Amino acid sequence: MTHHYQCNGPDHTLSRRRMLGALAGGGVAASTLGIDGLLRPAVAEDMKSKQRQVLFIWLDGAMSQLESWDPKPHTEFGGPFRAIPTSVPGLRISELLPHTAKQMHRLSLVRNLHTVFEDHSRAVKPIQRGDPKNRGVTYPFLGSAVAKFLGPGESRLPPYLHIKPGSGGFHYQDAGFLGARYGAIALGDGKPPSHMTRPKSITDEADAARNALRQKLNQRFRKGRREAEIDAYDYSFSSAQQLMKRKDLFDPSKLTAKDQERYGTHQFGRHLLQARRLLEAGVTFVKVTMYYWDTHADNFNLHADLLAQFDRPFAAIMDDLSDAGMLEHTTVIVLSEFGRTPKISQKVGRDHFPEAWSMCMGGAGLAQGAVVGKTNAKGTWIEGEEYDIGHVFHTIFRAIGIDPAKTEYDNNGQPLPLANEDCGPIKELLV
Repeated sequence: MTHHYQCNGPDHTLSRRRMLGALAGGGVAASTLGIDGLLRPAVAEDMKSKQRQVLFIWLDGAMSQLESWDPKPHTEFGGPFRAIPTSVPGLRISELLPHTAKQMHRLSLVRNLHTVFEDHSRAVKPIQRGDPKNRGVTYPFLGSAVAKFLGPGESRLPPYLHIKPGSGGFHYQDAGFLGARYGAIALGDGKPPSHMTRPKSITDEADAARNALRQKLNQRFRKGRREAEIDAYDYSFSSAQQLMKRKDLFDPSKLTAKDQERYGTHQFGRHLLQARRLLEAGVTFVKVTMYYWDTHADNFNLHADLLAQFDRPFAAIMDDLSDAGMLEHTTVIVLSEFGRTPKISQKVGRDHFPEAWSMCMGGAGLAQGAVVGKTNAKGTWIEGEEYDIGHVFHTIFRAIGIDPAKTEYDNNGQPLPLANEDCGPIKELLV
């Protein structure tokens, strides 16, 4: 069993589940993925016309705010790295992010996050679900919620794709009470699901006949069974069919040498370049995971290496999205499960620290060049107002055109809020 955490938390093994129904086939119409009557028709049409999309970068293990968004040089806990100017006058971030520093006029920072979970096994899922109040149900991850509300758009591609190291598969668990069809299709190492190419021995006519037979059997199978289970099964086939039509998205020969150089040949760079291709193709929500940020020892050398891998491709994708006009309808989020302690351990590491940490956001619906909140001179505590992850989720939903104060989930007749109702949006971030 492989862990990506120095503290060996139990919830971080790579999934071995393969994508359900990765063989080609028909299925229910893509309209089954849409807004489902949760929003007023006028709002739904407005969202469709703007083709709202999300790029969600998950830095698994917890990036240090002190080596990134909220440096404290020349202080007791500041570490060896300088703070450098950015494209926003007066704003400084770590010298480990020189390319990102030039992008800060397109981004904003939240430096006053205070959350409650201090270990990975308890933090990873609640942070990605917005930590709503416990109502006896499992809330969806952000990607599943966005897939539910925004659907696949005109691309008809699966609305929630997750690019991650290691193996891929169909992560139905992400969807929680929404039902499995809103789960994530994980692309292991950025590669498409297996069996994407139909055997040459199967003709178009034979394939159509097989699909027609499968659909008839599905109709019979539906009798006496839960609709959600059948929909998830059908969705896996429908998703595979749509991905098969876009095999070009995974063809490395389509990449220019310049792009590969700009994004880098390391894993995260390749994955972020793949994410750009998926966003360009119209995928609604693309999540990219980068592991190994759990720096309980050798924090400074590890962050120097990890941030070098993050910095250049992140700046590249911000440039590309901006140049293509996509930042007007694409929201960008960079998030971890918590921050890291100001105090430096005997192993020259930083431990888990949810009390005062930072995140980065930008793109559609969000202010540019804003800095929300502040920590004290040593980075040990927040000065002034604090924000929880619930505030972040209210902000994200508002940025993509959904007001949690006016919209709720319908869980088989049980109304549920989209985000923690004790929180509200971070108004300084909204435009």
